[in-house]
Amino acid sequence: MIARLLSATGMLAASVVLSAGVAPAGAAQAAPVRLTADAALAAPKAPARPTAVQIAGKFPGGTLTVQQSEKPDLFKALLSEVSWLATTAPTTSKPEAKKLGPKFTVTVLIKDKANQVYDLYPNAAGGPRAFRPAKQPTGKKTAGWFYGRLTMSESLRLSGVPLKEKPDVVSGGIGGGIGEDVQAEALDPVEGVNDVLADVRRLFLLNGAVLLTILLGLGGIAYLIRRRV
Repeated sequence: MIARLLSATGMLAASVVLSAGVAPAGAAQAAPVRLTADAALAAPKAPARPTAVQIAGKFPGGTLTVQQSEKPDLFKALLSEVSWLATTAPTTSKPEAKKLGPKFTVTVLIKDKANQVYDLYPNAAGGPRAFRPAKQPTGKKTAGWFYGRLTMSESLRLSGVPLKEKPDVVSGGIGGGIGEDVQAEALDPVEGVNDVLADVRRLFLLNGAVLLTILLGLGGIAYLIRRRV
């Protein structure tokens, strides 16, 4: 009887020890899960991104809007004209009003709410100019003038603003034909190869003519020297 009591007491003691050792481990494993969930709830949300660009000015209609969902490439080109102005220090002083040309107000929208506002002058004397008003939808900023990108005029024109075409100032991207109807004949690879071969042929003929002229000149000089000797 005593042996049975001792055996039961030993087993009870072992169970208590094992329970004491396992319980902290379980708590330690559960704690990180709770902390991770709390951290996820406290993590800051990603800032909202622009969804449209609005252009206002003295042209038919007075206002036009380019939606990212409808014309993503054109939207990206327009946004690149003004997005850098938000955090950049002014790069120039205010030009004379008579040298600025027409003004176009560009507003960056986030879900139909204004986020940034800038005035663009694509035909300003000496190159495009941009102005950042001090009063912004998201708060007050330092007013300043900037030299605009050379692509400003084409970006606005392809958006629908009536401006003179300037494809010579654009390389690739939007200047490569976005917003334009391209004829299939313009993309004919056979015709392109024929043009290249014709150019190469003309180049060889020109080089041959130059080489022949040089040889005739050298021959004439050699003949004169020989007669004198």
